[in-house]
Amino acid sequence: MKNLPTDFLCRMESILGNDSEDYIKAINSPVQRAFRVNTDKISLEDFNKINDLSTEKIDYVETGFYFEKDKIGNHPFHHAGLIYVQEPAAMLPAESLEINPEWCVLDMCAAPGGKSSQLKNKLGKNGILVSNEIISSRCKILTGNIERLGFLNTVTTCSDSEKIAKTFPKTFDLIMVDAPCSGEGMFRKDDNAILEWSIDNVKKCASRQTEILNNAVKALKSGGYIIYATCTFSLEENEMVVDNFLKENPDFELMPLTDRVQKATERGIKFEGCECENISFCGRAYPHKIKGEGQFVALLHNKNEPVGSYFSKPQTNYMPDKILLDFLNDTLTEFDKRAVKLYNGRPVYFPSSLSVPEGIAFSLGVTIGEIKKNYILAHHQFFTSLGKNFKRKVELSEDREKLEKYLHGEEISADVENGYVVITFNGAAVGGGKAVGGKIKNHYPKGLRKF
Repeated sequence: MKNLPTDFLCRMESILGNDSEDYIKAINSPVQRAFRVNTDKISLEDFNKINDLSTEKIDYVETGFYFEKDKIGNHPFHHAGLIYVQEPAAMLPAESLEINPEWCVLDMCAAPGGKSSQLKNKLGKNGILVSNEIISSRCKILTGNIERLGFLNTVTTCSDSEKIAKTFPKTFDLIMVDAPCSGEGMFRKDDNAILEWSIDNVKKCASRQTEILNNAVKALKSGGYIIYATCTFSLEENEMVVDNFLKENPDFELMPLTDRVQKATERGIKFEGCECENISFCGRAYPHKIKGEGQFVALLHNKNEPVGSYFSKPQTNYMPDKILLDFLNDTLTEFDKRAVKLYNGRPVYFPSSLSVPEGIAFSLGVTIGEIKKNYILAHHQFFTSLGKNFKRKVELSEDREKLEKYLHGEEISADVENGYVVITFNGAAVGGGKAVGGKIKNHYPKGLRKF
């Protein structure tokens, strides 16, 4: 049995009443695991044809599945970026409204990338996602996940919310604020969250959440939406933050969540002194009510008249040099020359017109590689994101032994012309290599290899 703080237990009893015993039993039971299909790389229909992991669907996420298998991170689906492993209740916030595929979206507190990748799958080729994470080590993890998933129109940044608001004023149609919290909803998964819990920390988190929300307002377009989410049960960090936000921001209203999210959650709690008549529009997920952990979500809407396209400035015209153009023409079947740009000294592929000042982005679009003296050293993201456009491909879904060798970092043989080659699994890019004389020199990053 988990040793829960007495103060926390008293607070949960006041919230859950007779259900508190069921809650205690639930958080002492095994954790439920799940994954989503990355529809940027494979359609749900095609994934279902090869799915050997699970057939148990998540009701409120069309692309979500529960699973029980161990070491899923070693599965080819994971290496190929076909799936993203994510706690099932954490999938609720991105399902809270119907997302326009043309939108410009910000994930304010994005690492490790679950909600970001879910949002990106809902955007079309013209939609753009900016994923921000203030802690640099976590931003590297976020960027690595985005690389594996093969996204194109995605930017990662490593800034605080105030700097993001100043860099992108009135830019986004939708902002996800998955706010840092006291982590009560993670007690089943994380014993450290129990050890670090205190009422003082709950209050500190509420103050920080309010600050982040206020900065989100500055980055939101008129008529835009904010999804406010936490993985805590405390009123101070949830309904009280929402109620206070609405009092201080009269241009906003609390909106109902989608039917599928409402069915999976309990209603928001009206507390003493609450002025929001519709506070029940908020959603609460409890581990004894849902196959997942704790989650809170609220949908906030700016009532002002919507504006047009997202904030953009004229881009500096960049003419790729001959070495880069020759490399792209030799490697890809097609590409948009206008999307080839130079950012932070590196060539990138970024089809969007969103203006991102130098030095702001940790990663902008797709990193093509490094320009050496007389050649291009291709980046892993170049393979994973633009692999479908490669001239030279080696498909290994029918040769698991050779795929295993590749994932271990070994050289493999293949009947393919010399040059950069993308390695695919069921058509999805896993990584790449350099073909020379029927042998492929392995370019799969050491940190991703199986050992």
